[in-house]
Amino acid sequence: MTFYTFARGVVNIVLSPLYRIDVSGLEHFPKDGGVLLCTNHIDNLDPPVVGITAPRPVSFMAKAELFNVPILGNIVKNVRAFPVKRGLSDREALRNGLKLLKEGNVLGLFPEGTRSKTGELNKGLSGAGFFALRSNAYVVPCAIIGPYKPFKKLKVVYGKPIPMDELRLNKVSAEEATAVIMSHIQSLIDKHK
Repeated sequence: MTFYTFARGVVNIVLSPLYRIDVSGLEHFPKDGGVLLCTNHIDNLDPPVVGITAPRPVSFMAKAELFNVPILGNIVKNVRAFPVKRGLSDREALRNGLKLLKEGNVLGLFPEGTRSKTGELNKGLSGAGFFALRSNAYVVPCAIIGPYKPFKKLKVVYGKPIPMDELRLNKVSAEEATAVIMSHIQSLIDKHK
């Protein structure tokens, strides 16, 4: 058993009953191949919640500072996360993300870059569009619909993969591709809240 599988089991035992997590749309999640999983960001618990509800292991980009925190840094490393320096164009993080996707893994991103203070979806950063356009990965939108309140239902909704071929063909910008991804996440939020 890997540390990821162990940690996923432990987190699931704690969070699933506490937040009455209701998952839908798993039938849309590709069974194999690279997947860029793009999710709104409303709470610090979003990464573990996505990690326990997604049907395949997810590697997240995590802010570099987390890797320097005693104990937490080791845990973050061992659950497939890799560091990104926020506020900069971190070429190493971009290379790592593309490599994961090309190898057929799931890369989890919060395109907003940081948590939404209001719970409303903020504008996405161009990183999501960059990965969507530069890889042939499936792009799967996901909505976490809260709030995180003990014993109140928390919804996690996975949408159908977003068709990216036309965007890639038309050589749209990373910003435009991100805007398309964000509109799909917003549609999931509107439909399921």
